Amino acid sequence: MSDVISLIAFCLFGYLLGSIPFGLLLTKAAGLGDIRGIGSGNIGATNVLRTGRKGLAAATLVLDALKGAAAVLIVRALATEDIALYAGLAAVLGHMFPVWLKFKGGKGVATGLAVLTAASWPAGVAACAVWLLVAGTVRISSLAALGAFATAPLAALIMENFGVVKLAFTIAVLVFVRHQANIRRLIAGTEPRIGRSRTERA
Repeated sequence: MSDVISLIAFCLFGYLLGSIPFGLLLTKAAGLGDIRGIGSGNIGATNVLRTGRKGLAAATLVLDALKGAAAVLIVRALATEDIALYAGLAAVLGHMFPVWLKFKGGKGVATGLAVLTAASWPAGVAACAVWLLVAGTVRISSLAALGAFATAPLAALIMENFGVVKLAFTIAVLVFVRHQANIRRLIAGTEPRIGRSRTERA
């Protein structure tokens, strides 16, 4: 298999793995209907939490993270490190823009953090630590995510090679783009805190 074909094949694998909408599947299986019809309309763990089902939210978080980490770790075992990084990025894109949901997916926080951690555990741990610190202090999930992904490229620049820096920066840009509505609400002071429901869509 040529390098180009290998890259395309493994990126497709990463994208399809990342595109599995666990939040939607779990809430439907629990009889809660379509998660896209409540709260922010998002399929991620934060919106699943707005159903009041903490167990489902935790399961969504874990599964969304696992698919990102798996994309990097499986491809790393089968191909090169560079291709594994591309597969991880493809998994984030799959989560954000899943073909099964007309390319309207999640915001990539859990999947992105897991990809970063699998690619570079020091950079990933640094980003996760910032998420936990901000979330625990101000209890605003979007602000925690933005802080974490703003930190990730800087942490990678200090501790890792340029390939990981590029990955961290690209994922950070994608996450910031997907959080445009949240950023506007943060500026306006209307962004909901963790655990509080909201009826308007993001």
